[in-house]
Amino acid sequence: MTLPNFDIDAVMAILREAMPRFEQPLIEAMGEASQTPFRILVATILSLRTKDILTAVVAPRLFAAADTPARMLALSEERIAELIYPVGFYRTKAKSIRAVCALLLERYGGAVPNTLDDLLALPGVGRKTANLVLTAGYGLPGICVDTHVHRICNRWGYVHTKDPEHTELALRAKLPPEHWISINGLLVTLGQNICHPTSPRCSECPVADYCARVGVVRSR
Repeated sequence: MTLPNFDIDAVMAILREAMPRFEQPLIEAMGEASQTPFRILVATILSLRTKDILTAVVAPRLFAAADTPARMLALSEERIAELIYPVGFYRTKAKSIRAVCALLLERYGGAVPNTLDDLLALPGVGRKTANLVLTAGYGLPGICVDTHVHRICNRWGYVHTKDPEHTELALRAKLPPEHWISINGLLVTLGQNICHPTSPRCSECPVADYCARVGVVRSR
């Protein structure tokens, strides 16, 4: 159950002030640096099940060789795999990247679409990736929900959902629109540094007073 004093506006304001002292998630940082939607799309594909510290090394190496769909398709699947090694599932991701590029050229003249439905139609692109492209690539409304956002929103008691997709739908119905774009970056930063899956650092959390601590067995 949500705490009576849970104020999402206050929580988000506190996090906006507190989280910049930590290293920011890679894709959000790319968006702030005005990277192209194509680079953000490919980097997000690379980042799935891969730590940002590795993606931050591999993505620039790939983009140095090819930074448009046409140039990417000029590379073989094996060459892309070599360039993105050792990201998780690098062979599968190399195949997905080429398939995405082929479809971008075939359907969109090499541009990355800017609607959720069109992005979800791309091979290997799920809701997390599609929403990140919208928010970080285009600055359009979207709610990117990964494991951190799903876990923390349920831990707060703000939503009561079983998986990230249901969390996204619940947030679309409940979260004020002004927080849609920023919630992912803030909660990923909070989750990576303080609100860990097990034994969260509640004593250091700037929004601990608002949190219902749903499912928290032990904390620090």
